[in-house]
Amino acid sequence: MAKKPKTPEGEGEDGEHAEAPAGGGKKKLIMIAGAVLVLAGGGGGWFFFMKKKPEATQAAPVEVAKPVAFVDLPDMTVNLSVGQDRPQYLRVKVALEVTDAKVADQIKPIMPRVVDAFQLYLREMRPADIEGSAGIFRLRDELTRRVNTAVHPARVNAVLFREIVVQ
Repeated sequence: MAKKPKTPEGEGEDGEHAEAPAGGGKKKLIMIAGAVLVLAGGGGGWFFFMKKKPEATQAAPVEVAKPVAFVDLPDMTVNLSVGQDRPQYLRVKVALEVTDAKVADQIKPIMPRVVDAFQLYLREMRPADIEGSAGIFRLRDELTRRVNTAVHPARVNAVLFREIVVQ
């Protein structure tokens, strides 16, 4: 009688995997993993949907944001620095954002100084200086710096463009 050659565990004589016996460990493992996933999903769902929010349990004081005020500047049209080519114009409509109406009242009497500072700067701009969003952000930052210099000790939070047109 010939002896059967020894094979690794789980393999038949011809090297193919033998099937697991009925009621084997694979089915149990799949069922246990499924149960764990269901329990974890249910626990996570309870945590996110049923847990009370901290805002509802604690009566924390809510800070009310102070309303800001806006000061509109007169529309400005300046010719850009383009050299010998045909003239190009820049038209801007600007609003200044300030912390409250008191600051707005402080700025209004010195508005000619603000307009002068803006026009001097804008007349030196080239069309390439205000191309794209990066150019507009640089322009906004520079105008904010110049207006704060002109209205010192008052302070402007931001220069807001209502309209920018290059012709």
